[in-house]
Amino acid sequence: MLITKPADVDPTSPEPIELAQPLLDQLAATRTAALATLAAGAPVYGVNTGMGALSKVRLTAAEQAVHQRNLLLARAVGGPPWLDPTETRAVLLARLRTLLAGDPAVSVELIHHLVAFINSGQLPQIPASGAGSAGEIIPLAHAMTPLVTGAEEGPSPRIEPAERTAPAALGGGAGGDEEADRPEASFALGPKEGIALLAGIPGATGRAALHASRARRLADHLTCVAAGAIAVVRANRGPYSELAGRGDEVLAGELGRLRELAGVEGEPRGLQAAVSFRVAGQVGAYVRRAIGDLDDAVERAFAGVMDSPAYLGGEFVGTAGFHGIELTAYCDHLVSALAHAAEVSAARLHRLLDPAVTGLNAQLAFVPGPQAGLVAVHKRAVATTHRLRRCALPTGIGTVETSNGQEDVQSFSWEAVGNLGEAIRLAREVTACELLAVYQAHLLAKRPLPPGLLQATADVVPPIEADRPFGQDLTRLLETVLAP
Repeated sequence: MLITKPADVDPTSPEPIELAQPLLDQLAATRTAALATLAAGAPVYGVNTGMGALSKVRLTAAEQAVHQRNLLLARAVGGPPWLDPTETRAVLLARLRTLLAGDPAVSVELIHHLVAFINSGQLPQIPASGAGSAGEIIPLAHAMTPLVTGAEEGPSPRIEPAERTAPAALGGGAGGDEEADRPEASFALGPKEGIALLAGIPGATGRAALHASRARRLADHLTCVAAGAIAVVRANRGPYSELAGRGDEVLAGELGRLRELAGVEGEPRGLQAAVSFRVAGQVGAYVRRAIGDLDDAVERAFAGVMDSPAYLGGEFVGTAGFHGIELTAYCDHLVSALAHAAEVSAARLHRLLDPAVTGLNAQLAFVPGPQAGLVAVHKRAVATTHRLRRCALPTGIGTVETSNGQEDVQSFSWEAVGNLGEAIRLAREVTACELLAVYQAHLLAKRPLPPGLLQATADVVPPIEADRPFGQDLTRLLETVLAP
């Protein structure tokens, strides 16, 4: 992944990173100018002052020398459960992207150290929740602490008093440590670099980008499964007419996908199928629109000023780039869309078990009566949907004062994006339940399996001719066909 500008950094990419020299030259010039501004001695929040309620405290030169490092260590108060490796990498890449914007005015040496850390494959332990701050200083402290402690100090490094560490060079960099050139060695932060590593909401933004990509794949799966259900019950195709998508390009596109996947039905079983079948287009369009809204919010967050104090127009400016309420709101919006999609999926699954709807065996059992069929699969979907409904509570409300009132509101964007990740997982689980039923219905109806999702299901799920632990089939579907 060659990076010539900040937007080239993709938080979802597994590729190693290479930085273009012109970008580094630009960052170096910004760093030089910022250091000259700092040398004038004016108070700069978190650089030569304390933070939060202690921002009125001016720091001595000796205190400033270790302040940036200690900012990270004192805020690493989280614990397990930790983010999974893919989300952890997304946090690191997102932090890199925001540092490359220039507003944080960090040194090229710090950028190189972060890139080496990312490319090494080492991953810090970042708490999945517990970010009760205006931004995300707690998870970012965990993410960035390995840069300043190195692997040799372990997961719980000490905070050093001012007299134990010599002042860092004005330009930042690795200091005088003879091991500093090793990727695993500690890095001596220069002026402002600690607070820059903690600023903003890069972690939530990077994770949101990752979850949006996962949700987009899930949306495709939702459409395929719904189309399979429409086909197997021989639903009237009227609701999916291209004429029904007038005035809404997203809906028109979704209806077109359903028509293509479900195929033509010359002899529908009735004038109208159940509502859960007829609204498949509207449900899918709602999910896709919510994903697009989140994508846009992610891009606005990355393009905007996230640092504080940010180096803007030749001076340090305190900003509110940490207040990720828009990101929170669009994460919540997508959770609501997924919860609705899961409810509709569970309802369709229930209809698929009804011979009056399908014309097939009751409960999709191979031999109804002696066999229970897939009735318990629907019960799992019901429980999962119930849990998903609880995820749909808004995360952006419920603020609590902290820092003696200096930090008196939060947006909880870190919690919101974690909640979205859980909602995606639960919606996938409900989708797997419906997919198993659609697959079995096709087999009982002796309909050919269409290419794509249903054919892929046949590769991992044996024909169902007797009761068995269907949870194993669902697990295989989640790990293969419906993998995120």
